[in-house]
Amino acid sequence: MAIVELKVPSPGESITEVTIARWVRNTGDVVEKDEVLAEIDSDKATLTLNAEESGKIEVLAAEGDTVKVGQVVVKIDTSVKPEAKKAEAPKTEVKKEEAKKEAAPEVKKETVVAEKGTTYATGTPSISAAKIMAENNVKSSQVNGTGKDGRITKQDVLSALSNGLPTAAAVLSNSWKGGRDKDVQKMTSLRKVVAKRLVSVKNETAMLTTFNEVDMSAIYALRAKYKEQFTKVHGVNVGFMSLFTKAICEALYHYPAVNAMINGEEIVYHKYCDIGIAVSAPKGLMVPVLRNAEQMSLAQIEGGIKELALKARDGKLTIPDMEGGTFTITNGGVFGSMMSTPIINPPQSAILGMHNVVERPMAVNGQVVIRPMMYVALSYDHRIIDGRESVGFLVKVKEMLENPSRILFGGKNPEEVLLGL
Repeated sequence: MAIVELKVPSPGESITEVTIARWVRNTGDVVEKDEVLAEIDSDKATLTLNAEESGKIEVLAAEGDTVKVGQVVVKIDTSVKPEAKKAEAPKTEVKKEEAKKEAAPEVKKETVVAEKGTTYATGTPSISAAKIMAENNVKSSQVNGTGKDGRITKQDVLSALSNGLPTAAAVLSNSWKGGRDKDVQKMTSLRKVVAKRLVSVKNETAMLTTFNEVDMSAIYALRAKYKEQFTKVHGVNVGFMSLFTKAICEALYHYPAVNAMINGEEIVYHKYCDIGIAVSAPKGLMVPVLRNAEQMSLAQIEGGIKELALKARDGKLTIPDMEGGTFTITNGGVFGSMMSTPIINPPQSAILGMHNVVERPMAVNGQVVIRPMMYVALSYDHRIIDGRESVGFLVKVKEMLENPSRILFGGKNPEEVLLGL
């Protein structure tokens, strides 16, 4: 009997412990080579543990256990082989009678309109049953019909309600059902690290936040005019994130301190823009990085963000996907946030927060007009970024978004470039 031992892989330098987040397969299961056996949480990312050989497995650690890198957590008995998959049986000819039945046109069912405007097909609720179902917010799929042709009777509905179906009063009542129960869950490795980093940022940086507002009319008009053509040519939609990213990259060129970071007693100025994009994932907030975003087109940025978001959703982000980053964008607007003060993502020195777009009355050329407005916030480390840089950076971003052609001309109007101003 040949036994193969699987050890916990190293997620990266300086990480010595990981947590078994979930076992996909359990002791006694017979698995194929390369099949995913478990998900492992580290300080930086979620990894998978895959079978190195086919065979019967024995799990040596429980879900939630903290284990050492290199520790044996699974044994595989390679003498037990998975059963060969059965070949599909050849398809038999469909009998003429069955074929005729399948080809027969579907008979349209008459409908019965119950009180309160609810419509039910005959063959499901009777009129009296439909009335009770409408009053108690009960769906046909929740009731087993015992009438002719499976029709739901009044007694069927009353019986279902007596067996615990929610009534309208219960649905409309407070979601809390009372009691004094508690649910205590262990913090994941990722959440513990996030907590430590956020507290350290508040304690170790001189963090301030400055605000501005952006009139999104020009962005809306640009997207409406070229949305279909852009999608047809590039295969992705043109969104806010790509336009914000391009505007930010141009603004960082004019205000390099916002793209810098402290290293001991030195300030490191980056001659490139590695932009972190905060995305929501099942295990929490992740910040994958777009490398050299200043050299990307809008389509490349949109494609890159989409790819990273899908990897985050599926738990496939790797450590290299999240390492580095010189500046971060977070978009709380997708959740309805109107204004917030984002926290810097260390060791970076600044982060820009986007928020929801709200139509508000604005004074334009002496007239009150309704415009789609967004508040933007820049949190920054005052140790290396002064008020002039922070406010100037945000104003530059605002100017380019309100006049998108500026993005192509280094933050200037095309006329200013033509005149050499």
